[in-house]
Amino acid sequence: MESKGSILMLMKLVVLQYLAVVCVSQDFDFFYFVQQWPGSYCDTKSSCCYPTSGKPAADFGIHGLWPNNNDGSYPSNCDSNNAFQPSLVSDLTSSLQRNWATLACPSGNGIQFWSHEWEKHGTCSESTLKQHDYFQTALNLKQRANILRALTNAGIAPNGNAYSLSSIKGAIKQGVGYTPYIECNVDSSGNSQLYQVYLCVDASASRFIECPVFPNAKCASQIQFPPF
Repeated sequence: MESKGSILMLMKLVVLQYLAVVCVSQDFDFFYFVQQWPGSYCDTKSSCCYPTSGKPAADFGIHGLWPNNNDGSYPSNCDSNNAFQPSLVSDLTSSLQRNWATLACPSGNGIQFWSHEWEKHGTCSESTLKQHDYFQTALNLKQRANILRALTNAGIAPNGNAYSLSSIKGAIKQGVGYTPYIECNVDSSGNSQLYQVYLCVDASASRFIECPVFPNAKCASQIQFPPF
């Protein structure tokens, strides 16, 4: 007959294993798919550094695919035992360099950026997306949501001119089919400019949806769209 101490220890191990599974399989309601305009990233007081692979194309680049909840909260850093492994996405590296480029200083090869995104956000989607799937899905979503084309088709070009926030939202909704959230930053002269575009994706990461909730920050009614 097992001792009470052994049975108690076994029960503790079962509980710990259960808690580990719960932490990794963090529940969430939807994803934010976030793309940023490189011209606005670079035209700030902090400026930017081009990646070691060279200056990215003048197009919106992926910032991340972020699990979120309908109440505005979000999980983060859900699995410290599943670090980013470049070998798992080696077939995607060239595409990631083109579409998910780092602009942080000093210049980098993207690995630090992708590692941060996977470990903070991607690990919270492991119940839906494994590491390779996470990055492949984000690349696929970018192809499906061609934000720059939607804007230019509406006569909104990255030429330094100011455009109304409502016209930018309307152009993206017309082109992509869903209402975006627009995040602005401030250029080196203090002007509000188009920085990031948020679209929402269902919890299976298979289709765009209307966003259940938007972040709280607001843009000016007129914002600039700088060149890159």
